[in-house]
Amino acid sequence: MKKVFVNTVLVVFLCSLLVGLFGCSFEQQGETVAEGHRRHIRNVRLSNQQMMEDVDSAFLMDKPSSLTNKAIP
Repeated sequence: MKKVFVNTVLVVFLCSLLVGLFGCSFEQQGETVAEGHRRHIRNVRLSNQQMMEDVDSAFLMDKPSSLTNKAIP
């Protein structure tokens, strides 16, 4: 029973050590500082666009009104 417990603790420790050293950055290997900066700018731009679409939807400005047949400039 003690041997199983020690092995379990050892496996958990080794797994946490591997995750701590490498993390979840396997897909981001080789990313330069400039690429990271461009990715951050793109994410902020997309977030702002989505926020503006949500605001337009909340204020009912996302589609033209059908209350009149005259075009509004």
